[in-house]
Amino acid sequence: MDWWLWPIALFAVTFAIGIVAVLAGVGGGVLFVPIVSAFFPFHLDFVRAAGLLLALTGALSAAPALLRGGLASLRLAMPLALAGSITSIVGALIGLALPTDAVQLALGLTILAIAALMWRSARPEESSPLAADALGTALRMNGLYHDAALGRDVEWRVRRTPAAFVVFAGIGLIAGMFGLGAGWANVPAFNLLMGAPLKLAVGSSGLLLSVVDTSAAWIYLNRGAVLPIIVAPSIIGVMLGAKLGARLLRKARPELVRRVVIALLLLAGARALLKGLGV
Repeated sequence: MDWWLWPIALFAVTFAIGIVAVLAGVGGGVLFVPIVSAFFPFHLDFVRAAGLLLALTGALSAAPALLRGGLASLRLAMPLALAGSITSIVGALIGLALPTDAVQLALGLTILAIAALMWRSARPEESSPLAADALGTALRMNGLYHDAALGRDVEWRVRRTPAAFVVFAGIGLIAGMFGLGAGWANVPAFNLLMGAPLKLAVGSSGLLLSVVDTSAAWIYLNRGAVLPIIVAPSIIGVMLGAKLGARLLRKARPELVRRVVIALLLLAGARALLKGLGV
């Protein structure tokens, strides 16, 4: 296959990834890395670096539309992003030093466990808002957004905020280590741990991604792992796909988004697990 066909194929693949990543709030990197490393002839270090940048640009591309539509909250995302960005730098340094197979095996097990938890969870959109904790109230982590699919306003507030800071610090560490962005765990943490509505969790995940992935990406860039022939077509494809995904998210029903989240987590987790086992 001629070399110039690979960037074209990357553009097509990342356009599709950009659409489904925004709908699920998982970040394009968690799908990009296992797919591209399996079917494209690129070294894994280059793929991991491109995956972080791809997740970052996809989140930045979708963020304005999500903020205008009220489906993302700066109050919810930014305090937690600070903790995640610090630990993501440490995680990137560790990930570049550890054997790749061990990292992928651990990632696969983690994502599959999260998907299982989401499968067994109830839909928060059908319940009344939860009682907020003291830290969440002090940080003003509450609000109201309009759900076009449900045809009504949804009030939200959060719980377990101290535990959430610890969890998001761990997410940042693992995200930097794997080079897969942080979206694969942001949505379950927002939704299951803090009790945020699923659509708000999906939208706010993109905001958090834009901060956490930036910190980790600088480590890979400093190590010379950013290859333009991989990064450029991937970023263009995911940006265009993310814009379309942001429009679809406003009209998507919560249960459909939940199923997309679970399906993508299962796919990414299974692929990472198989790569870790050498299959």
